[in-house]
Amino acid sequence: MTITAHGGQLINLYVNEKQIAAEKEKTKDSPSWTLSTRQICDLELLLNGAFSPLTGFLTEDDYHSVLETMRLKNGILWPMPITLDVDEKFAAAIKLGHNIALRDPEGVLIANMAVTDCWKADKTREAELFFTTTDDSHPGVHYLFNEANTHYLGGKLTGITPPFHYDFQEYRQSPAQLRAYFKSIGWDKVIAFQTRNPVHRAHVIMMKRLMAAHQANVVIHTAVGLTKPGDIDHYSRVRCYKRILNYYPKDSALLRLFPLAMRMAGPKEALWQSIIRQNYGFSHFIVGRDHAGPGRSNLGGDFYDVKAAQQLVSQYQDELAIKILPAPFLLYAPEREEFCEENQLLKGETGLYLSGAELRNILQKGETIPAWFAYPEIIDELHLTLPARSKQGVTIFFTGLSGSGKSTIANGILVKFLEYGGRKATLLDGDVVRNMLSSELNFSKEHRDLNVLRIGYVASEITKNGGVAICAPIAPYTRTRRNVRKMIEQLGSFIEIHVSTPIETCESRDRKGLYAQARAGKIKGFTGIDDPYEIPENAELSIDTSKYSTEEAVAKIWEKIIEIGVV
Repeated sequence: MTITAHGGQLINLYVNEKQIAAEKEKTKDSPSWTLSTRQICDLELLLNGAFSPLTGFLTEDDYHSVLETMRLKNGILWPMPITLDVDEKFAAAIKLGHNIALRDPEGVLIANMAVTDCWKADKTREAELFFTTTDDSHPGVHYLFNEANTHYLGGKLTGITPPFHYDFQEYRQSPAQLRAYFKSIGWDKVIAFQTRNPVHRAHVIMMKRLMAAHQANVVIHTAVGLTKPGDIDHYSRVRCYKRILNYYPKDSALLRLFPLAMRMAGPKEALWQSIIRQNYGFSHFIVGRDHAGPGRSNLGGDFYDVKAAQQLVSQYQDELAIKILPAPFLLYAPEREEFCEENQLLKGETGLYLSGAELRNILQKGETIPAWFAYPEIIDELHLTLPARSKQGVTIFFTGLSGSGKSTIANGILVKFLEYGGRKATLLDGDVVRNMLSSELNFSKEHRDLNVLRIGYVASEITKNGGVAICAPIAPYTRTRRNVRKMIEQLGSFIEIHVSTPIETCESRDRKGLYAQARAGKIKGFTGIDDPYEIPENAELSIDTSKYSTEEAVAKIWEKIIEIGVV
């Protein structure tokens, strides 16, 4: 099957209205799987043809072929493993050849799936072959290892109900709809610009130059599914894009949204996005430097070379029905008050550039964004969306062994915030929350994790609304702490404090005799005795209360809070 940008075969997996009742009846008594956010994104793009030539989630043979060769088993170029991950219990109940129902979190039937394959994921192998790393500071690897389920299902899909979007409906079009719209307005050369960040002056200038060079129009075709954790929310971004359209020649630029769940897979993702854009009917696609890059690793290096995406996609240009346009890297020359490429700088000139991390740092400090970098209305929007840290909500998350002093110094920090004033502060102590919100839970690993996640959820709501949440659970597991951090950092600041008091000191303070009972075998799964405490790797501060008085520990932590800029 050949997929071309214009007039090629586009997959449509939806049944017509007359067939819907029969499809619903087909899975009336079948197992139902509730889709995650990422799965809903993937499913929508499978059903509407954006992932053409796929007709469902990958079979096991196609999955292995994609990992090893970036091609389906039949040889068609496809670099992304699109899989439906389910838990072990659900996988065990599946009968191959039978249908399952795929539903959204509200129970709406989105699609039926005829399951042909079920296998246990080898996540390490997938990470090595696809992401080329097992370092879970890579957001895609982290999702694979810590959020994706254990088993994969493959099989063909039948679409019943398109996922519903309440937001920006006027900017959402399927591949078939967007192709038809281009035809209706006479656009035969259309450049797609992929973005998950606000668009700034250099982006607009770059697009205008490419539009002129190729006599084409442009569409800001932004991903509004899952992007990189910590990215600006898509509501704010879309408000920015709407204002940016005024800086293009009249009737030459459009804004359109599509629900892509990004993997931040760098070069392979750039190739994948190129195929998707040709399915949408674009004639050209801009591939940027470090396209879909995941950021820097814990060791401080890049996961992929900044030019790797452009180089990989160019290797497959002959197999693509879309023209790839490598994005030039523009710098601002203040002496000339214009943007130019690095090789166009005059002798003695210094080119200015702001990375996304530098921009966020400016915003967090409440400093002024340079006028050369962004348009005034975008600057205003960014200051509203990302206020200075001192105006954001914050979670102070204490973690440590029982008896380490977490609750005592957490209370001290609560008082510091109350003394300082200007913010509502709430203490979410582990024992108190367990009694009020988690009284039905036991002390199994699963339930301890659930208790911490509930604390994290409450803290995220406080943070989202500009308050201060101070949490003091044991939170012994790295994965759970990371999930709480991820939940909160997209809403405000997160400060993790590891109370690293040695277990000997904790035991000596044990007023309830819990350690003694655990050592005697009367309590099972007690953290530090017969269940591990995983030491935080990237806490903002570590403090041993055997070396500091309560007053000294509180003062040291407060200094760190001031240093970070929360107050």
